[in-house]
Amino acid sequence: MIEFMVDEAKCTRCGMCVLECPARIIKMKGEDTLPFWIETGEELCINCGHCVAVCALGAVSLGTMKPEDCAPIMRNLLPDAEQVEPFLKSRRSIRAYKERPVSREMLAKLIDIARYAPSGHNSQPLHWLVIEDATEVNRLAGLVIDSMRAAIKSAPDIAAALQFDRMVASWDAGIDLILRGAPHVIIAHAYKDMPLADQNCHIALTYLELAACSLGLGACWAGWLQMVMTSYPPMIEALRLPEGHVGLGAMMIGYPRHRFSRIPLREEPPIIWR
Repeated sequence: MIEFMVDEAKCTRCGMCVLECPARIIKMKGEDTLPFWIETGEELCINCGHCVAVCALGAVSLGTMKPEDCAPIMRNLLPDAEQVEPFLKSRRSIRAYKERPVSREMLAKLIDIARYAPSGHNSQPLHWLVIEDATEVNRLAGLVIDSMRAAIKSAPDIAAALQFDRMVASWDAGIDLILRGAPHVIIAHAYKDMPLADQNCHIALTYLELAACSLGLGACWAGWLQMVMTSYPPMIEALRLPEGHVGLGAMMIGYPRHRFSRIPLREEPPIIWR
């Protein structure tokens, strides 16, 4: 049950919780009155916790979260602009991995960070599948190749445009261009009818990728795997997602084999100013 509560002894009637509520369901009748929910507050609350998080004095609580249960923001640990810019620009998609496995604890940490990514209406729709076994990762890559072999026969024009023949030839020569020999793959999935699930997935996996970089890990979007997750029956069977769920995105994870020394050039962004 979601319930809005205010500690009268702690509340200074500053009104920040009113202004920060995304649903605009917190009101104050006057400067000297306590904040309160509108009549339909419980129904409209998205349980985002902004009201709890913005109150430095811990005066606001929800039935689902109390201020003492929420970790404080350690501002001295937050990176400044001079640190964020080179971090983001130096991030690379990693396609060469060491054979060393990543611990389950660290893989779980990545997902724990990714769950704090924003989601539409705070729906938090994502579920996660972690392929820990490198042998299973290799099997999934082989299934992608199988789908390409089939497409070369059934849809030759599309297969030619996407260079499936090159991918298959590399695989047959012992070179994995699908999952790049990554020791692990993390897949985000959700109910197939969940609104904005694709967008929420992409944001969360971006969080996960950046978190991986910060932890000394390498990550890369597994686009070829993602391409067949919902369309190739043997892959659907292999993933064994919960009933009604679809795979939305996949990320290779492992320890990078090499360290990059420079930030490569990128094209200037086309911008329209109005």
